[in-house]
Amino acid sequence: MKKWLLFSGLAFCMACNHQRNSGVPVIGFADAFQDNTIEQAKTGFMDALRKNGFDEKKGTLKMIYRNAQGNIPTLTQIIRYFISQQVTLIATNPSLSTITAVQNTKDIPIFMMVSPTPSLMKINDSAGRPPGNLFGVGETLDYIDTSFLLIPKVVKPKSGRLTVGMIFNQSEPQSVESMERIRKLAAGNQIKLIALPVNSTADVQLVTASLLSGNIDVFFANPDNIVFESFETIIQSCNQKNIPVFTSEAGLVSRGALAAYGADIYQWGYQAGEEAAIYLKTKSTAGLHWEMVRVRKKVYNPAASKKTGLSIPSDFQPVP
Repeated sequence: MKKWLLFSGLAFCMACNHQRNSGVPVIGFADAFQDNTIEQAKTGFMDALRKNGFDEKKGTLKMIYRNAQGNIPTLTQIIRYFISQQVTLIATNPSLSTITAVQNTKDIPIFMMVSPTPSLMKINDSAGRPPGNLFGVGETLDYIDTSFLLIPKVVKPKSGRLTVGMIFNQSEPQSVESMERIRKLAAGNQIKLIALPVNSTADVQLVTASLLSGNIDVFFANPDNIVFESFETIIQSCNQKNIPVFTSEAGLVSRGALAAYGADIYQWGYQAGEEAAIYLKTKSTAGLHWEMVRVRKKVYNPAASKKTGLSIPSDFQPVP
């Protein structure tokens, strides 16, 4: 068995070397965890590459895909493996993969997706400059305002002030930043916010139950890797209490959230893939830089609207 594994490993390395020697680009794609929403970004990324002539089936591209399944040490090992294989570029999805890649290589171009801006990820240098090898597509937190302020337009409080509950990953910079932004929005709009920290997906069910026992009117799902990964747990708990879930992540609406204004996750990956294709064609990063998300949308879930009895503004489109 050990001999077979050794042979397989050597064969794989030889295949990668053959790909490099033949001029076929090799992409290392790192997902931090398994999630139906962020999977849309990977699909968009690969579709953009295929449209530009880079297709594994046609022998014009070699793809090494790895998923860390939420394990940070495994994610680090994945990135270091890509480096050892001298991949042409590293594609990262979402922010945890991006941060890990930036921490481990300054040479291989990194094309991020479903990641916040470099400043939000705290990876800029002392002069405020992003890593020189970071490309792809990022997002600010500005869109959260539109998503969060939809809540008082749609939901009437059970009593007194409107109360919104949320969870946030206290070890994830983007999650903390978004929570602080939402806290200010709530204070400025006479909304009571109850925000509870979580450290892992194992905490989500218990912490969500604690929020729901606090007589909240709404649950707000913020941009957070733990929220993405545990969303089915969140939505199941909220549905049992008939508590509507609003979010800033359009991809979560098809998974049961009521409404959102945010980036189209598929298009986010597609945009990153288009930029990666430019690099693969030119073999140069000259003129390339990380970009802001271009495609955002307002969407709502008709089934969730019917269940909660809440009407969504007419400029929001239903998810399929």
